[in-house]
Amino acid sequence: MRGLLRTVILLLTVVALALTAWTQRHWITTGVGNSKDSQLRSGPVPDLATYRTLSADLEQHRKRLGRSYLKATDGPEREILLSQTRELLQMSLPRLMRCWLGTPWDFNGTAHEPGTGKVACGYFVSSVLQDAGFKIEWAPLAQQASQNILGTFLSPEKMRIRVGMAYDVFVNELLLSGPGIYIVGLDSHVAFLVITASNEIRFIHSSSSSACCVIDEPRERSDVVRNSEYRVTGNLTASNEVLRKWLLGERFRTQTR
Repeated sequence: MRGLLRTVILLLTVVALALTAWTQRHWITTGVGNSKDSQLRSGPVPDLATYRTLSADLEQHRKRLGRSYLKATDGPEREILLSQTRELLQMSLPRLMRCWLGTPWDFNGTAHEPGTGKVACGYFVSSVLQDAGFKIEWAPLAQQASQNILGTFLSPEKMRIRVGMAYDVFVNELLLSGPGIYIVGLDSHVAFLVITASNEIRFIHSSSSSACCVIDEPRERSDVVRNSEYRVTGNLTASNEVLRKWLLGERFRTQTR
């Protein structure tokens, strides 16, 4: 009798352990459970609610600063407003980008907001810019080659093209360009490049590498940038013309050639 009881207890224990293992696998693959648990198991979780709040808040700031810019009567006053705009975008854009972290990548992905589907690299860049208040042609911009994406905002003399340059030399040259929100185009990819006031570099992009999702990488782990032979960069927030058009809600016409 005792032997039978031990056997029953052992079987019940095995069943309980199997159910626990199945539940844990189910949480990981389906996302069941709270967001903290999901993040611990599977990395960053897209944050749509925060994204929408940040986008709405930024639009209110844009309108307020735009009204002040139109009322300003002299150059110095407008320069101060452009400086405030630069600081606002350099703070707000990376926060918007990071709400996308964990959103799956797909070559044909066209998700417009974080966590609402899969997103290709160009559509990630286009969506973030549109939801930050840039008046762009969303799909046409996303479908362009990276140099055309940059050319939509910046003149050729404000873009820097480097071919076959050693990665460390490329990064050091970038640092000399100063802080800001950059777009970087690669052999077959486009990404955001953020340089902070403390000279930290982050590459934020929808990656087709092993992560296959939107990721935020430091310079040391950005293999997609390191391994690219072609690199074109431009600092959006360094351009007063870009800032002025953003403030006033003017259209950025997509460059296609």
